[in-house]
Amino acid sequence: MHDIVAPSRQTAPLRTPSDLSLQAGKDIAGALTVLLADVFALYLKTKNFHWHLSGPHFRDYHLMLDEQGEQIFATTDAIAERARKVGGTTLRSIGQIHRIQRLLDNDADYVTPEDMLAELADDNRQLTRFLRATHGVCTTHNDVATTSLIENWIDEAERRSWFLFESTLPIR
Repeated sequence: MHDIVAPSRQTAPLRTPSDLSLQAGKDIAGALTVLLADVFALYLKTKNFHWHLSGPHFRDYHLMLDEQGEQIFATTDAIAERARKVGGTTLRSIGQIHRIQRLLDNDADYVTPEDMLAELADDNRQLTRFLRATHGVCTTHNDVATTSLIENWIDEAERRSWFLFESTLPIR
């Protein structure tokens, strides 16, 4: 049974008070929403590869991608909540993610473990660039709280890229 929502509540605007200007809230929330779409895309790709790994390094890669997937997913709520805190809104559907994500999906039936790791390393580097661009938007509006969060996410993405890169090197 569905709850009936009063018509006035269905159209009530979402107005979170903020000391940032309306334009700052709009710019920051917009940048965070696109970033969030990319983070969800990266999360799903990481889990896809985690689920479809095979080969002699299965256990190590499987565990690494599981750990990375958990870390990536953990950022999604913080990104979305930050968009709301600055007075904006954020993602509402998988369809919206698909429309605005910049990271590419991989629907291939089979991907070698080496290609999986290399692709995820590239995606994490690309995410780092997106994070830096979003940091710039926040800096423009003096949003130190969001820039502080983004700095940690940049470090995490760089660490994931590093681990993935090192895992693709040949044994010496």
